[in-house]
Amino acid sequence: MKDKKNGDDSLQPTDGPLTGVEPKQETPESPKAGPEGATPSAPIAIEKPKAGGAAEQRVDADGCPSSSGDHKPRTDEAHPSVAAKSVSAKKPQSFFAEQTPLAIKVAPRILRYRSRRDFLLFGAGALAVLTAGGCLLPQDTLSRIGVPRKIDSPGKEWFLNRALRIDDDVAEALYSGTRILPTYTKSQITPLKNNYNGATPDPGYISGWKLTLDGLASGLSISLDIRNLLSRFSVHEQITRLVCVEGWSAIAWWAGVRFDDLLRAYPPMSQAKWARVESSVNLDASGNPDPYFMSLDLATARHPQTLLATHFNGQPLTVDHGAPLRLLVPMKLGLKNVKAITRITYVAEEPRDYWAERGYSRYDGI
Repeated sequence: MKDKKNGDDSLQPTDGPLTGVEPKQETPESPKAGPEGATPSAPIAIEKPKAGGAAEQRVDADGCPSSSGDHKPRTDEAHPSVAAKSVSAKKPQSFFAEQTPLAIKVAPRILRYRSRRDFLLFGAGALAVLTAGGCLLPQDTLSRIGVPRKIDSPGKEWFLNRALRIDDDVAEALYSGTRILPTYTKSQITPLKNNYNGATPDPGYISGWKLTLDGLASGLSISLDIRNLLSRFSVHEQITRLVCVEGWSAIAWWAGVRFDDLLRAYPPMSQAKWARVESSVNLDASGNPDPYFMSLDLATARHPQTLLATHFNGQPLTVDHGAPLRLLVPMKLGLKNVKAITRITYVAEEPRDYWAERGYSRYDGI
């Protein structure tokens, strides 16, 4: 029997079995749409407490039943009319973490077009680079690869010299008069070959050898023999690496006079910034006289490891290594380390240089 009380539509169970037509079960209406972002309320069925129950069930503001007293909430079954919604917080991804690859779909026709275009552009760029670079090769090399036409020009020479000059400027900017190059122990010494430019001179020149100094502040020209040098100046030893432009290097034990001590004893003229170091006894590959000359900036000459070497491996220099006096500049390439020096001239402008006139660098720092 249906019982309505105070407008309550809930069904009141009877004590006996039901007969006749079954009561029509009412379907709860769907919640009406509320404002955006509001949580829709679920229909709530309030069950009449059984006889003898001490707890009174309440409905909280969210529409969830709550019990007063000692009633424990049931956690093993979900509320039938309220859907649980899981919320996962997205972790911020580190800037240096590996990024998830982005899949981009491109139509095959467009992909073929782009691939063909990129291939043509890359090929044209590579051909242009090879052509421009090939024009800078020496004429002998161009002739060997089948380019008979002479491409030498003032513009080509200017470009190559400018490129070398940039390299020199960087090496000069990095130079420091107080930075000491690495030194080694005697156990680390390696063999040093005779790498004379041309033929090795006959030792007959040693008996009449003299070192001439020009461009001095005094205006005089001074000549010194090996005895003058060894008696007047202290001898310093060092074990350093000699680096050749050909790609090899050797660790050797040297001893001699510091170039800086010579500059202090015989000061150059005030405007001097360069030293021209020469060897008049140098020979070409055929044994003919071929004077060797090299430019050295005075800042490098004053470095404490720049020596006018007189000894090699504890013994006086032999002809192979530039007796009786050679230049040792470990912060420069080997071609600056002139053997058998006969003259040093101090000048204001950068002087001629043997290898620079043959297409090499001038500063030659390492």
